[in-house]
Amino acid sequence: MKVIILAAGYATRLYPRTKNFPKPLLEVNRKPIIEYLIEKVELIPAASKVIVVTNARFADIFRRWAEKLDTHLPIEVLNDGTRTPEQRLGAVGDMSLAFRKESYRGDFLVLGGDNFFQDPLDAFIGSARRRKNAATIGVFDIKCRKEASRFGVVKLDARHRVVDFTEKPSAPRSSLIAMCLYYFPQQSLGRIREYLADGRNSSDAAGAYIKWLARTSTVYGYRFGHLWVDIGNKQTYDRINELTSGKE
Repeated sequence: MKVIILAAGYATRLYPRTKNFPKPLLEVNRKPIIEYLIEKVELIPAASKVIVVTNARFADIFRRWAEKLDTHLPIEVLNDGTRTPEQRLGAVGDMSLAFRKESYRGDFLVLGGDNFFQDPLDAFIGSARRRKNAATIGVFDIKCRKEASRFGVVKLDARHRVVDFTEKPSAPRSSLIAMCLYYFPQQSLGRIREYLADGRNSSDAAGAYIKWLARTSTVYGYRFGHLWVDIGNKQTYDRINELTSGKE
C-alpha cells in the first residue's frame, strides 16, 4: 500500500504564516502537522512508501524536512510544477499525478496534509481492504450543521455505502462530513482518468470526485469517532494547538 499526502495547497487563509512556508509543516504542539500523519502511517504494516505531493514553491522545503525525518518508510517528494494558487492542479489533479507516476499500480491511502485526527488508521484500513474493489472514505460527525456547510456532507446507508454527497451545502441535512482521507484499491484507480477526461468535472476539490465516484460506482464510508480538525485558517490552527497543549 502506497500513501499519498496532499501538500500542494498555498494556504492563503493562513497568510502571512504560510506565504513562504507549507501549511503541513506548521507545528502543532511543537511538531509539524504532517508528522502526526506519518506516525499513524508507520504503524500500518502494509505501508510501503509515502509520496508527499507539493508544489514548486515548497518542494525544496519538504525535501530538507524529509532528509532529517526519522522514519523507516521511504519518503518521496513529488513536485506538481505549480508556483501560484492560480496554477494549482487541485487535490484531484495531484492524486492523478501520483497515480500516473506509480503507473496505477498498488492500493493507495490518500491523506490531506492539513488534517489532524486522533484515531489510529488500522481499523479504517482493515475495513477498506475488506471492501476489495470499492473506494472507502473517512467520515466524521462534527455535531454542528452550520459548520458542516464548509465541507462535503455525506449520507450513508445501513451497509455504510455513500448514498448522497453534497459539497458545501447551504442547508446541510446532517453534520456527517467527509474527511480528506481516502482508500483507493488498485482496481479503482482508473476511474480518475475517466473523471478528468470529462472537461466538465473539477480537478480542484477532492469532494467533487468522491461525489462523482459515489454516483457512478460504490463508495463506502468509515466513521471516525475522536478528535478531527481540518486546519484551514488561523482560528482552527490556534484551536488545535490549544486542544493538544492540555489547556482544555
